[in-house]
Amino acid sequence: MNQLDQLESIGVRILREAYSNFKNLCMLWSIGKDSTVLLWLARKAFYGHVPFPLVHIDTHFKIPEMIEYRDRLTREWNLPMVYGENSEALAAGQTYPDGNVDRLTCCRLLKAEALKNTLNGNWKRYRFNHGTDRYELDDNKDLYTGVIVGVRADEEGSRSKERYFSPRDKENIWDVGDQPPEFWNQFKTDFAPGSHVRIHPLLDWTETNIWEYIEREKIPTVSLYYNQGSGERYRSLGCGPCTHSVQSEARNVSEIISELKTGKFANIAERSGRAQDKEDGGGLETLRRDGYM
Repeated sequence: MNQLDQLESIGVRILREAYSNFKNLCMLWSIGKDSTVLLWLARKAFYGHVPFPLVHIDTHFKIPEMIEYRDRLTREWNLPMVYGENSEALAAGQTYPDGNVDRLTCCRLLKAEALKNTLNGNWKRYRFNHGTDRYELDDNKDLYTGVIVGVRADEEGSRSKERYFSPRDKENIWDVGDQPPEFWNQFKTDFAPGSHVRIHPLLDWTETNIWEYIEREKIPTVSLYYNQGSGERYRSLGCGPCTHSVQSEARNVSEIISELKTGKFANIAERSGRAQDKEDGGGLETLRRDGYM
């Protein structure tokens, strides 16, 4: 068993543990490479079927190719797709692109607040109806108490403090100093009723592992990750106004892996193109403590 086999095995095990221990479970799908690998693992864990809702928080500022990719895979893989949004902030123009708030406030409103209220069922959710081929108001208003997320410990400083099973309080607040130990591959999955728990099956994966797995499994990814003739590509994907491309000649997965292994990006953080990270002193812990992904 090689390293990718081991990472896959642990990921599948955690997904099955989560499914067996949480009644109201969902998985977040940001449409990026990590959460798409997570989606692939879920289909493997449950034999081609995803037995819980896939939740996307739509800020309405994502790069259009990302939304097109989300809906194409939703149709092709028959996914139980749900999205939520902060409709009030969007209607009031309380966003960074509208010039009314700073980047971090925009992230808090369109991502953290939208996520919290989508998960707890207080705000509207929209579910893709494969019969009508459109999103429709979701009647299910149940609180999601187990939330599977595709974060990696090496991706960014605050993520390295997560556990496979990381509890939040009922308001999604994360107490970084109060995380259960996870020794010898033993996980705490029994939490008080109503607890909100984030589940991280990809915690031990690296950026290179992700791309090697995408290459091995031939997982479809958004074209934005590849140089399409401009000499640039996206290394990390987010909202268009705050996410910037990097200089790269990589036109396919193999060339991305080669760039990562030769050290082209050895001294450049993966999320260096995310402007909001810089405004938070180089980290996202402030936002993540309040529920950010």
